Amino acid sequence: MNKRRDFLKLSGALALGTILKPGTLLADNLAKKPIGLQLYSLRAAMREDPQNTMRLVSSIGYKSLETANYADGKVYDMEPIFFKKYIEDLGMKLRSAHVGGPREYDPAKKEETLDWWKKAFADHKIMGAKYIIKPSMPIPTTLKELDIWCDYYNSIGEIAKKSGMKFGFHNHAREFEAIEGKIMMDYMIEHTDPKLVCYELDVYWSQKGGQDPVAYLERYAGRFPLLHIKDEEEIGASGTMDFDSIFKAAYKQGMKDYFVEVERYNFDPIESVQRSFAFLDSAPYVK
Repeated sequence: MNKRRDFLKLSGALALGTILKPGTLLADNLAKKPIGLQLYSLRAAMREDPQNTMRLVSSIGYKSLETANYADGKVYDMEPIFFKKYIEDLGMKLRSAHVGGPREYDPAKKEETLDWWKKAFADHKIMGAKYIIKPSMPIPTTLKELDIWCDYYNSIGEIAKKSGMKFGFHNHAREFEAIEGKIMMDYMIEHTDPKLVCYELDVYWSQKGGQDPVAYLERYAGRFPLLHIKDEEEIGASGTMDFDSIFKAAYKQGMKDYFVEVERYNFDPIESVQRSFAFLDSAPYVK
C-alpha cells in the first residue's frame, strides 16, 4: 500500500468538501444503527492524518470506534482527554481498544507487567472505553505454558474490574489449532474467569480456522460481548460469510458492540470502509 497516495486521496476528499458534518455522506437513516469501526481498517490514513480520517469516518455514519494504537499514554499521538472530546464532537464514542501490552510475559516480572496494564486502563477510562482487548499473543507449545497466560489474563481482568472496565482477547485463525489435543481457543475460554475475561470473536478468522462462528457463539454463549465483523475484503463482498446467522446468534448470546474490520481491499480503504457500512446499514438483521 502506498501511504502517500492514500493520504493524498483522503486529503483530496476533504478539500472537495466530501465531509460536511456527521451524517451527510449517506442516507438520512444512517445514524439509526450503532455500527462500529476498528480503526486498523484505515491504518495508513490514521498514521498520516488521524484527526481528518476520523472526521471522514464520522461522515460515513459510524457511531462507535475501536482503536488500534496506544503508546506512551497516547492514542494516535493524542492525549486521552483530547481524543475523547475530539471524537465526541464528531458524534462518535470509543467503546473498545486493542492494546497489545508487553509482547512477552515473564511471570517473574508479573507485578511490573501489571503496572503497565494499570496505566493502560486508567488512560482508556479517561477516553470512555468500556473494553480493552488484547489482539494477539505468542502461541504456546504446551498447555502448561497456556495456563500461565490464562492466569495472566485473569490478573489483567482483575485490574479491569477495579477500573469498571472489561478485559478480553481477540482471536485469529491460529488460536483454533490444537495444543496437546486441546483447541487453544476452547481451552482459554474454559480456563479464564468469565467474570474477569471476555472474548472478542473475529468471525472471519474463526471460519478460516475451521470453526463455524455461529456454533462458537452458541457453545460459549455470554462470553462474546464484542465481535469483529470481517470478510475477505469489504463486508459482504465474498458471499462466503453468513452474516445473517452470525448477527442473530451474536445478539442472542449477549453481544454489546460489533466493529467492522477491513484488512484487504478491492477499493481505496476509505471506500471499502464506506461500502462495508452501507452493507450493514441496509441489512435487516443488523440492529
